[in-house]
Formats: sequence, C-alpha cells, structure tokens
Amino acid sequence: MSARVPARIPSSPKSPESLREGYSALVVEHFERPRNVGGLDPVAPDVGSALVGAPEHGVIRLDLRIQAGVIQAARFKAMGCGVAIACSSFVAERLEGQPLAAAQALTRVDIVRALALPPVKIHCAVLAERAIQGAISDYQRKQAPSAAGEAPPPVRPA
Repeated sequence: MSARVPARIPSSPKSPESLREGYSALVVEHFERPRNVGGLDPVAPDVGSALVGAPEHGVIRLDLRIQAGVIQAARFKAMGCGVAIACSSFVAERLEGQPLAAAQALTRVDIVRALALPPVKIHCAVLAERAIQGAISDYQRKQAPSAAGEAPPPVRPA
C-alpha cells in the first residue's frame, strides 16, 4: 500500500510565508529585519546578560549596556521560531535609551499587545520578559559591592 503524497507541502510555521499570513505587520517586520542582533561583552561591569529558554521552545540571549541608569545598548541572539526572533528584536530596540525603571516595567503583556501576538505565541513574550529581568538582575549583581568591599567576580557564559 503506497502512501499518498500531498500535492503541496504546507509551509513550516517558521517560514516567512506563514508569518505574513498569521501575524501582525510589526512581527513580520522584526522577523525579516531584526534590529540589534549580536552581543556585548558579558563580563563587562556595565553589561547585564541573560540566557533564557529551552531548545524545544526557543532560547534568547539578551545583553544590556547600562550607564548612569540608562540602557545605552541592547543586543540579542535568538534561536527559535520567527515570533521569538521578532519579540527579541522588538525588546532590544525598545529598550535602548530607556531608564532602567522603564525596562523593568516592560512586561509580557506589553509585548503581546504591541506585537498583537496570538495566545499560542505568548511564550515568546514570556521569554523576552525573562531575558529583560535576567539581564537587569545580572547588571545589578555586578554593581552590588561584595562583603569584602570588592566588585563581584565576572560571570562567564556557559
């Protein structure tokens, strides 16, 4: 018994064609032309870094350079679906030039609303929110004086 071969192979959920069909123009724009891709030195004292997620759901690395309480640079690397990439790009672009308090206030709900994400893709906004909070926590840890009065040791990425 031979298996029936479909006349057309359906597009993958990660393909640009499927993004154009089911997502907002802003999601498509950030997926096709991501902003602030790259990284910053994770051991620099003025850089907070976070690596969040899991390979089966998407992984985001976010680096924030913070000086005088303002995010001077935001860079990301993302592995996952187009929406994870779009969320990362959106967040990195939005955070640059923002005071730390504004970055801490940016939530998954804000990201979902701004990008008009469907319920099935809310986890991408959750990853982006966790990356923001993790990078800020890493920066704050580096800024806190240790018990001996010395700067905390740098964290080497795994």
